[in-house]
Amino acid sequence: MDGLGFPERTSLVRRAAARLCLRHGWAPLHEVRLGNGRRADILALQPGGGFVCIEVKSGLRDYLSDAKWLEYQPFCDQFFFAVDADFPSGVLPAETGLIVCAGREAEVLREPMCVRLAAGRRKAMLERFAWLAAGRLAALEDPMGVADLALGLSED
Repeated sequence: MDGLGFPERTSLVRRAAARLCLRHGWAPLHEVRLGNGRRADILALQPGGGFVCIEVKSGLRDYLSDAKWLEYQPFCDQFFFAVDADFPSGVLPAETGLIVCAGREAEVLREPMCVRLAAGRRKAMLERFAWLAAGRLAALEDPMGVADLALGLSED
């Protein structure tokens, strides 16, 4: 992916990681605000109600300048980094999952440790995920209704 800028590289990695989610039967949503105000690059719902959080890193500088990923872990059962094939993956923590993307394809190279969410948080996240997914679909069908959607999804 040499020659690509930060936004293009990030977009390609995110798209390939989302395709991987779909191949695994996971439902991915992009840019999901978590209960602590952080925004997950991809939050995927697994069969059975598990949540996977995927943090996309466009390069080493992006990883080294952003230590917020620790704040995502309380909102998922599994946490992955998604990077391109040129990323020096040895710098990533061993307890996190690793997805490596090349072009439109992605592969899980390392499974993360699994920490199950508490029942109350899982229920709240399932409701939020459903509202967000349904709201995004409704916004595609009725772009003028986005203001009403924002009111329904406002932070409490």
